[in-house]
Amino acid sequence: MITLAIVLTGFGSYAMRAFFIFALAHYTFPQILLRALEYVAPTVMAALVISMLTSPKGELEAGLPELIGLTCAATAAKTTGNHILALISGMGTFWLIGAII
Repeated sequence: MITLAIVLTGFGSYAMRAFFIFALAHYTFPQILLRALEYVAPTVMAALVISMLTSPKGELEAGLPELIGLTCAATAAKTTGNHILALISGMGTFWLIGAII
């Protein structure tokens, strides 16, 4: 039963993604929409970081590993413009400092 649930979930996930690829394959998106989509990844990253660093009351709950990792990720993103490199360097620094402290 668990195997069937995993297979059906995988198939459903694949079908939902494939549907949008095939349904929108013949459309050309306006340039303004394509430009706006460039900001989705940084916006999602910022939302995840802020939600991790704050409490539900809005108070800052970041410790030293979080702040150093965030600084490292921000520096990597600013200098290279590569979001994957920023994620890897920030998380690597966070884990390393967390293991040391």
